[in-house]
Amino acid sequence: MNNSYTEKISAWWDELHYSSLQKRGLAVVAVLVILISALFVSRGSSQEVIAAPLAVDITTVVPLLVIDVSGAVVNPGVYTLPPTSRVVDAIEAAGGLQKNADTSDINQARILKDGEQIYVYPTVRASNGTPIKRAVRKNGPIMINRASVKDYEGLDGIGPVLAQRIVTFRKVNGPFVAIEDLMKVPGIGPKTFEKFKAKLRV
Repeated sequence: MNNSYTEKISAWWDELHYSSLQKRGLAVVAVLVILISALFVSRGSSQEVIAAPLAVDITTVVPLLVIDVSGAVVNPGVYTLPPTSRVVDAIEAAGGLQKNADTSDINQARILKDGEQIYVYPTVRASNGTPIKRAVRKNGPIMINRASVKDYEGLDGIGPVLAQRIVTFRKVNGPFVAIEDLMKVPGIGPKTFEKFKAKLRV
């Protein structure tokens, strides 16, 4: 059968109305086509198929801040705020400041911490409308997150400079978590702290 097939091709080739030179050219083209086809087939069969990576939807849950806002604000209460919120955002959540609010010892640009309290003191005025400074505490505990410079000056071993340093430290770093945090303020060591720690409350 192979001989018959070969004889048919040979007869077909002889019957072509081409010159010997044209037949040679045709044979060269046929060989090139066969080689190129074989090359593409071999490449296609060996090509590695890489699956596209699956898209994974990852949802990150960011905890909210729970803040207690009290004092001279329109609606005192506990509010839930987004992370990185600032003191001013907590005050706005509480309806804003009352007209008599005293914000002189509050850093409204400070970033909040979860669970803290923002207390806005009201401004106390005399009968003629002049603001009255909050009196220095002589008796009773000092609330370290609400105390003013004058309040701190009433403690043994605390002068005006150190009292201002405490209030500034609180504004920058946020409320104290424990009374011992006062020793983080430069100038207050264990001996100084021992003199007045019994008068402190958070």
